[in-house]
Amino acid sequence: MTSEDIGPGTARPGGRTARVRSAVLRAAGDALAEHGLAGLDLADVARRAEVGKTTVYRRWGAPATLVADLLADMAEQSLPRTESGTLLGDLRANARLVARTLADPRQGALFKAVIAAATCDTRTAAALHRFYDIRVSEWEPCARQAVERGELPADTDTREVIRAVSAPLYYRLLTTGEPLDEATADRAAEAAAAAARAGAFRTARP
Repeated sequence: MTSEDIGPGTARPGGRTARVRSAVLRAAGDALAEHGLAGLDLADVARRAEVGKTTVYRRWGAPATLVADLLADMAEQSLPRTESGTLLGDLRANARLVARTLADPRQGALFKAVIAAATCDTRTAAALHRFYDIRVSEWEPCARQAVERGELPADTDTREVIRAVSAPLYYRLLTTGEPLDEATADRAAEAAAAAARAGAFRTARP
């Protein structure tokens, strides 16, 4: 097996293989942001990344496979959670990170393209679900620690708390197109924290 035969989803490679993967994924992200999944062409990605078409076709094989690897890489590269010591502080940090990502012209367009593709392509949908599962798992300890501190009911579904933070931000991205600024992020965090404290995310609600 050569370095170029290593498929997506394996341990992160080093050396030339890592450089090729990085260049190809960057090019794929650019192409997705510009044209969406329908316009994602492996030959075009190879040209943008300045690598051989054979390498791209052999390693990824199909646009959906390339998108899956791109999302896996994005999850790996995402910033770790911030722990402020309070539920609201932690959720605000999470909301601001999401808002900054979605407000970025390239990243916002990329997420729009991937979400749109996931509605009609099962492999893209599965990759997107894995991406969000990883990100929710990264931030879920913030809500779990709030339970341990007594800030939230003991039977709180801590993963739902984290999902509630980003939901209104994605809604704004995909529907109204209104600005995603810190004030918007802070409102999302405050709403999620208030709902969690009130027991909205309890697993055994009366």
